[in-house]
Amino acid sequence: MSKPKVFEKPIGAKDYLPHAVGKLRQIENEVLACMRSWGYEQIMTPTMEYYDTVGVASATSDRKLFKLLNNRGTTLVLRSDMTAPIARVVSSLLKEAQFPLRLSYHSNVFRSIEEEAGREAEFFQTGVELVGDASPEADAEVVALAIASLQAAGVERFKIAIGHVGFLNGLFEETLEGYGEAEEELKACLLGRDYVGYRERLRALSLAEPIQRELEGILRLRGGQEICDQALQLSANATAQASIRHLCEMWDVLRAYGVCEHVMIDLTMIGDFGYYTGMTFEGYAADLGFPVANGGRYDNLLKQFGRPAPATGFSLKTTRILELIGDDSSLTEQRILIGYNAAGREAAFDEALRLRDSSDAIVVTEKMDAAARLDALAAAALALDTDGKVLYKGVSFGTFLPFFGEHDGGGAGQ
Repeated sequence: MSKPKVFEKPIGAKDYLPHAVGKLRQIENEVLACMRSWGYEQIMTPTMEYYDTVGVASATSDRKLFKLLNNRGTTLVLRSDMTAPIARVVSSLLKEAQFPLRLSYHSNVFRSIEEEAGREAEFFQTGVELVGDASPEADAEVVALAIASLQAAGVERFKIAIGHVGFLNGLFEETLEGYGEAEEELKACLLGRDYVGYRERLRALSLAEPIQRELEGILRLRGGQEICDQALQLSANATAQASIRHLCEMWDVLRAYGVCEHVMIDLTMIGDFGYYTGMTFEGYAADLGFPVANGGRYDNLLKQFGRPAPATGFSLKTTRILELIGDDSSLTEQRILIGYNAAGREAAFDEALRLRDSSDAIVVTEKMDAAARLDALAAAALALDTDGKVLYKGVSFGTFLPFFGEHDGGGAGQ
């Protein structure tokens, strides 16, 4: 293997330049403030976890985990999501805390990718976990909060698609008994949104016509509350029936929140994490082909850490939201340039301190020689006749404040 070139990064790694970091932090702060207003308190966990605990419990497949050895030969992983680490904390440091627990986070996570995939191996997530409440009200709360969080992040046009893993499990249990391998293949088609492949696989099974029609019919079960009514007529299986009633109750709560315009029921939605046990959802922005949010109920995860409890939550794909809304953070920033010489230095620093204390302005101070002083003054004068911006050394400032005393002290370059 050839040695990496001096400027190369590992596959899937990315540098974030100042303007992108500014926008990323703005999204993070706005979303966390929204979550806090709903009662969710922020938590931070280590970047590294033990493979035998959090790594094994994670929903991420083993081949996508970044593994490393510590100096004692113990296998560690870089966290691949935040749900499993939070489950560990809830079952240990917070084991005496009463349920329900409402926790939020913003963290980088790591997943190994194929070289040709063009995806990021390290990315940012902002999300919540609601632990200790199994009700439809709790599921509706996290969906409503996901909607509020997307709006806080600046995403204007989006749709939340909600499903329930119990519906498909019950339906397949009723119609595909003895077809275990085929059932997994059909689920894989639905997970990949490969509806053509789903139909082809169904036809290859040579099922009875009524069952064939019933299983193909689920592809049309996407819409509003009327989908619940249709699904209740589709399967008599107890698991499927209970799952649909859960979604019906959720819809009533979401209507009370006033957010149903952003929500659709999609009964082909099964979620891509093995620990989902109930409601699942994905959020799609109108201008982006990838999900910008996903979540669901995972009632079996915490028992792996010794504290069984129901839980539900979601994460925003913060990095994808940054791609969607753009990373030009300069539009909302007030930038002030203060130029000074030796004689004006003290007054310049006093003014910079006053401006930083009294506003959110970005204040840059720079000692200028005679030539730079003239350039800056000329740029400031020109700004009065153009767009009001002072361009100095490639950086745009809204204001230029000169602090040049008459007696420089005589040094070179003053």
